[in-house]
Amino acid sequence: MSSEPRSVYTAYQGNSYLFGGNAPYVEEMYENYLANPTSVPDMWRDYFDALQNVPAVDGSNARDVPHLPVVNAFAERAKSGGTKVVVAAGADLETARKRTAVQQLIAAYRNVGCRWADLDPLKRTEREHIPELELSFYGFSDADNETIFNTSNTFFGKESMSLRELLNALRETYCGSIGAEFMYISDQGRKRWWQQKLESIRSKPNFTPDKKRHILDRLTAAEGLERFLHTKYVGQKRFSLEGGESFIAAIDECIQRAGEKGVQEIVIGMAHRGRLNVLVNTLGKMPKDLFAEFDHTADEDLPAGDVKYHQGFSSDVSTPGGPVHLTLAFNPSHLEIVNPVVEGSVRARMDRRADTKGNQVLPVLVHGDAAIAGQGVVQETLALAETRGYYTGGTVHIVINNQIGFTTSDPRDSRSTLYCTDIVKMIEAPVVHVNGDDPEAVVLATQLALEYRMEFNKDVVVDIVCFRKLGHNEQDTPSLTQPLMYKKIAQHPGTRKLYADKLSAQGFGETIGDDMVKAYRAAMDAGKHTVDPVLTNFKSKYAVDWRPFLGKKWTDAADTAVPLAEWKRLAERITTVPEGFTVHPLVKKVLEDRAAMGRGEVNVDWGMGEHMAFASLVASGFAVRLSGEDCGRGTFTHRHAVLHDQNREKWSEGTYTPLCNVSESQAPFVVIDSILSEEAVLGFEYGYASNDPHTLVIWEAQFGDFANGAQVVIDQFIASGEVKWGRVNGITLMLPHGYEGQGPEHSSARLERFMQLSVDTNIQVCQPTTASQIFHLLRRQCIRPLRKPLIIMTPKSLLRHKDATSPLAEFTKGGFQTVIPEQKDLKADKVKRVIVCSGKVYYDLAKKREEKGADDVAILRVEQLYPFPHKAFAAELKKYPNVTDLVWCQDEPQNQGAWFFIQHNIHENMAEGQKLGYAGRAASASPAVGYSHLHQEQQKALVDAAFAKLKGFVLTK
Repeated sequence: MSSEPRSVYTAYQGNSYLFGGNAPYVEEMYENYLANPTSVPDMWRDYFDALQNVPAVDGSNARDVPHLPVVNAFAERAKSGGTKVVVAAGADLETARKRTAVQQLIAAYRNVGCRWADLDPLKRTEREHIPELELSFYGFSDADNETIFNTSNTFFGKESMSLRELLNALRETYCGSIGAEFMYISDQGRKRWWQQKLESIRSKPNFTPDKKRHILDRLTAAEGLERFLHTKYVGQKRFSLEGGESFIAAIDECIQRAGEKGVQEIVIGMAHRGRLNVLVNTLGKMPKDLFAEFDHTADEDLPAGDVKYHQGFSSDVSTPGGPVHLTLAFNPSHLEIVNPVVEGSVRARMDRRADTKGNQVLPVLVHGDAAIAGQGVVQETLALAETRGYYTGGTVHIVINNQIGFTTSDPRDSRSTLYCTDIVKMIEAPVVHVNGDDPEAVVLATQLALEYRMEFNKDVVVDIVCFRKLGHNEQDTPSLTQPLMYKKIAQHPGTRKLYADKLSAQGFGETIGDDMVKAYRAAMDAGKHTVDPVLTNFKSKYAVDWRPFLGKKWTDAADTAVPLAEWKRLAERITTVPEGFTVHPLVKKVLEDRAAMGRGEVNVDWGMGEHMAFASLVASGFAVRLSGEDCGRGTFTHRHAVLHDQNREKWSEGTYTPLCNVSESQAPFVVIDSILSEEAVLGFEYGYASNDPHTLVIWEAQFGDFANGAQVVIDQFIASGEVKWGRVNGITLMLPHGYEGQGPEHSSARLERFMQLSVDTNIQVCQPTTASQIFHLLRRQCIRPLRKPLIIMTPKSLLRHKDATSPLAEFTKGGFQTVIPEQKDLKADKVKRVIVCSGKVYYDLAKKREEKGADDVAILRVEQLYPFPHKAFAAELKKYPNVTDLVWCQDEPQNQGAWFFIQHNIHENMAEGQKLGYAGRAASASPAVGYSHLHQEQQKALVDAAFAKLKGFVLTK
């Protein structure tokens, strides 16, 4: 090998895998290539492609030779007819290696060319040195510049090019104002799509004069609004877009191109930066309405309201393909938390349209550079992208990359990746980085991204590298911490000015920029629309009418009983499996027991109560969507909504869902075993429920305390979305809750947190204790025209507790009881104490009372903790005129559970002279103990305390 030309060694630095002991492996790889070129990795395919052009010594074309020179170790190979040949050595081998090096050069630019792209408008740093992008790395010299090489595997429009021409083409394509990352995509077709799109135009747009004028118009609008607000409302927060004006041109292009391709609805999610600009210049919010919010003269008809840069908006705009409905989702200050909410909203709209691919509805998520890299919900939401229950046909992501994040300009402090967008590589989403100072390139990048999404229904990212002219908000002084960066920014003329000057130089007229500025300023002064045209009288047939669900009271009646004949029909349907379908023996027993329950032969248990609620709802036209970790089977194996064939080859997919087969014209029943995520999945379901009041949308936590991982969604959307934004939502949370000695993390769903959030009848918090109660509660959530979030503290041990079952009669009549009266036939005038409780502790108390023979104690179960059912509770208390003591008993520690939030409601209904005491665990920093024996001791003590003399804190009426 020492006789080889030095350039060959240079070209193959580190490529020792081509030599020596690896020769058999390389030969096998080549055999695979000859049989099927796509069966080998891209690097090897490019290498073997190049070798196809090496001539054999007898003058025949190398394509006729089954074995070509891979390296010297393959210098002698057999021809098709078995004739031995010696492949040309020396100059021919050097030529072969150079041709291979050319293919490696092309691959290098496709892989890492973006790292040398001209992306920074501020030009703060020199382009990094990347050896793989230089000819010398491959052993080329100036003498090779005019050498012609085969380039048939590129899309530059030529079968062959000189080395100089090829290098220029590669740099123009991959190292200009656009730097694309896509080579990590495993699908060859999608990868080649990007190569074709970029290389065929060398990443250079060719827009018409009208298109260029429109781009300048959008830049003028973006800059004009910010400068108008900056002058009129000095110092007020607005989270300015200045420095990133090209984003408005990008979002405009996305909408117009999407409409052209048949999209009819677009849901946008974004945080603060540029939000006001999008509201006015994209969605068409009237400037005068925005000004009224700044002036504090806008209508305030919500209990709380929110700041202007959190507000959502909807409008309809005209596009080449027809009207497109735009929705900007309401969003709190928690940055990326809106992502899953948008995705859920999109999925609901897709389902309403029977749009299984997402061709009619498009999610667009706008990120900040620090947020996309730093917020965990980004990863959780990306993980949903290709799953069946959460698929939305691909999302267009646009990053407003200020290069500074929140407070830092040093990437070492803002992320641990090269690019802020590297997180999207987990789902192989391509990224188009683009210089924000080149608005035409920004628009082109957006076009390509939208085309890719519509072609493949996959996620795609446009990373607009720009800057932030002002601080994080208009009250900051960023030069305090970023002096060098803001010196550069102070010298920057602005993207609009740069582009206006460019068009002037192209013959568009010297005053084109100033004329547009004046026209926009006049529109702002008049408070007119800045989007043309906004459709004010368009109404889609898919729009949801929320009026029937507004202004309703939680006390409104709901007939949730099911006629006996329908009950029996449904019960038979959900306990029958197709012929030839083999269920697990344990599941078979469950189905047999449920069939007996359906016939009224035995009491109905929790799982059957749930199933019958779902079956009766879908049969009557209400869809059901149930998601969560293990919710198909149920964490505690009580549900079995999805049956699995034990001989899968007998069934197409090996599963059968009885609830999908209760009636010919039933509404959909969907049950989804979610990814191991709480925050993104709950956010998704909230978004879904916010756009479909006719579906019972349920998220079930694997254990109730896992809701901790979704607390932002609970706090910022579920509990406060209506009072802040007027958004009505009927999502249901089922949170397994119960003290069974399973330790701190598997006992409490943190009931106290939901109680603390309960006010203004914003949510419902219930803890049902029987199968009939869960049945009526779930049905009530749909049948009653009230859409409020429902939090259900579901049980664990009660799922199979004999006393928690219910007779058939409780399902065919009656309804949900907010308070369950005393179940024992007591003499009312003999009762001296009433124990009030909620949840499974009732069964412990009832058992203790029997042991003690304490017939002077009545036990009331509060099944609806909020809104507190004062009327029903007071009616039960009045049955016992001689009561002196009331006791609230709970499993939870005193500082947790419902005690601190329920005591004033009980006190309000007490009579003069009555006392209220507490029986439960002592206050604790942990939700529960981890030692089984200690749990048992505590449980016995709290039950005993419920019957003992009042002590400690006692509230007297």
